[in-house]
Amino acid sequence: MGYFDVPEIDYTRYTDRQLAAVPLAVLAVALLVLSGSFLAYGTPVQLGMDFAGGAELTVQTTASEQQIQSAFDREPDSIQAVQAPGAENQYTVQFSGVDDNEVIQDLATQAEDAGMDVLQQSTVSPSFADQAQQTALLGLAVAFVGMSALAFLLFRTFVPSIAIVISAFSDLVIPLAFMSIAGISLSLGTVAGLLMLIGYSVDSDILLNNHILRRQGDFYESTLRATKTGVTMTITSMTAMLVMAVAASLFGVELLRSIGIILFVGLAADLMNTYMLNLSLLRWYKFKGVRS
Repeated sequence: MGYFDVPEIDYTRYTDRQLAAVPLAVLAVALLVLSGSFLAYGTPVQLGMDFAGGAELTVQTTASEQQIQSAFDREPDSIQAVQAPGAENQYTVQFSGVDDNEVIQDLATQAEDAGMDVLQQSTVSPSFADQAQQTALLGLAVAFVGMSALAFLLFRTFVPSIAIVISAFSDLVIPLAFMSIAGISLSLGTVAGLLMLIGYSVDSDILLNNHILRRQGDFYESTLRATKTGVTMTITSMTAMLVMAVAASLFGVELLRSIGIILFVGLAADLMNTYMLNLSLLRWYKFKGVRS
């Protein structure tokens, strides 16, 4: 793993309120974005075919993705090149919310009229998509509750534990708001990326809390040690996610591209939340809070 020369930040220049203001403001904006999307479209984040149901066509053509898109009277939600041996010039075209057989057949006819060979067509029923959506949301809720319980079991005091929970919550909300703005659909794959973010968030926050609360040394010395390790780990992971997103974009693997972008944004949010929001709460707890 590479090593980054993390500069020492003079936290004494900033009050606890100043440190917490920026991450809380970003969290507030993210919540407003998600609320606005919910009021406008009925969901905080656009749902992919996994959660909204729909149709998928597998076509073979030498046309470009732009030409494929213009061949249909309904705009496809995604067009992905098939990455498999013997699948040259094959694409999967997804249409969310389409469950009528006549509409699906009409889309297949439009593809054939544009000179494409329709190799396969499949559908995800709304009832199955709704069940998948509930299962995914339950998985996220269980993971978050489990993370929160672990934090309270490890530190057994309210402020350090709630600092981890708030940071993890923000680490989830900010990427979701980015997905809403960037038009990245919520699917089983992107939910997996969000679950990974919970793990990353807990790791960095527990590292900081453990250095400050359980190891010997001055508060700011402990903070510097935790920062050098945590920032190096997070930036290394961000670099890996960025490389994955760029490579997936070049090869047309939309799911990996989306996961890479979500993790990159979430890890950037984790840097801010851990070393500003979480740190401000820990410093207040260490010097001004009432500890039992």
